Amino acid sequence: MTLHSDMAELLAQAGILDVNIDDAVKDEHVRASAYQRVVTATASSRSHDRDRDRDRVRDRAIVATILRDPSEITSKTAVAALVDRIAMVSPGPAEFRQWSAELLPEFDQFKARGHRDFIHRRVHDWLLYLSVEDGHEPTPAELAEATDWMQRLLAENSTSPPVLALLAGSARRKKTRNIAKNRAGFSGSPV
Repeated sequence: MTLHSDMAELLAQAGILDVNIDDAVKDEHVRASAYQRVVTATASSRSHDRDRDRDRVRDRAIVATILRDPSEITSKTAVAALVDRIAMVSPGPAEFRQWSAELLPEFDQFKARGHRDFIHRRVHDWLLYLSVEDGHEPTPAELAEATDWMQRLLAENSTSPPVLALLAGSARRKKTRNIAKNRAGFSGSPV
């Protein structure tokens, strides 16, 4: 397949008809924007009727198509956005774990090890986030494995006092510790 046919198919499947394919082929910024729109459309069209198999087949095809882009950084950004969007609409960690496990072979197609590692860390972070959202209280070791980005996201969004206390006391970044401390209502050091 060519980049032109990949873009045309990807956009058509997402119902996006207002992108000039020739411009997208010539300009990675136009492609990146188009990929973001495809990712948004994909995540918002997740099956609510339990046809998750169809969703996973579609998602795998989308990732495979995006990974054929000649700009791997553009691909990585789009795949990371897809991971983020799917995690945000997943009903819980089990479904996201299954979705990501089925897509890991596609994620491993990145040529740059750093891009593969980034996507794997992003999946790991979201599994932690969804588990916390589902009532899991992470251990200090689990929290230490999370990226700074995920620690901050947890500090900003968690409503669990134990999670906020753990973040207030052990997040890597001072700003994250302060966010957790303020959200937990600590006036001094967390207990």
